[in-house]
Amino acid sequence: MSKVMSMIYGVVAYTAFLASAVYAIGFIGGFGVPKTIDSGVPGDVTSALMVNAMLLGLFAVQHTGMARQTFKRWITSFIPASIERSTYVLTSSLTLIVMYVAWQPMPQVIWNVEGTVARGVIWTMFASGWLIFLAASFMIHHFDLFGLRQVWLSMQDKPYTDLGFRTPGFYRFVRHPIQAGFLIAFWSTPTMTLGHLVFSMATTAYIFIAVLLFEERDLARNLGETYRSYQRQVYGFLPLRRFEQPRLSGARSDDTAPGMRAAA
Repeated sequence: MSKVMSMIYGVVAYTAFLASAVYAIGFIGGFGVPKTIDSGVPGDVTSALMVNAMLLGLFAVQHTGMARQTFKRWITSFIPASIERSTYVLTSSLTLIVMYVAWQPMPQVIWNVEGTVARGVIWTMFASGWLIFLAASFMIHHFDLFGLRQVWLSMQDKPYTDLGFRTPGFYRFVRHPIQAGFLIAFWSTPTMTLGHLVFSMATTAYIFIAVLLFEERDLARNLGETYRSYQRQVYGFLPLRRFEQPRLSGARSDDTAPGMRAAA
């Protein structure tokens, strides 16, 4: 693939990300888009639950599987390394679009907040969650996270340089602010339906499993004591700092930092 085609591919993948992310706001919030989490003709609850569980499972498998180093080594034996991240972003976006289209409504109301002030507070939290996600992505280099930096460097015949391990902005107080923003947005709704509850519970479980069982282990393995010290000082999702504990014996001093990426 030529460098120009790689650049075009990266732009297409980034555009798909933007479209799917903006649509997600309306899909989950229930406004401004043709198909929301509660729109459509409701059918059998059991059938809807099974379909929605499969859609969420498909996204979880794709999102976690393609982020693993084993998969990255395999796929870059077929495609240029410069478009590996764009391929991940594009596939994630397409998987989300499939979920939007195929999602089955489950409109049974679990709770409904009627007070004007209370609803305003909840909608403010909803917006804040998305803004936290966006701001946190720029703090660790938004365009690297979503593949544009890689294809741009390739276009200029420059080698990819890793950004290294950094903890700017939100990352000084929360190890995973991107996911924390998602959690706030997913749960901040004045009218919680059964379908929205299933979505929120499943995505919350996925975030904790993906972060604690996969991402954190990868970071600790790659960064060694550098990341373990960070874990001891900063909570994963709560903006509270811990007290520094004694360094572990045998800490490595030659760790290389592959860059801190969140699985968004």
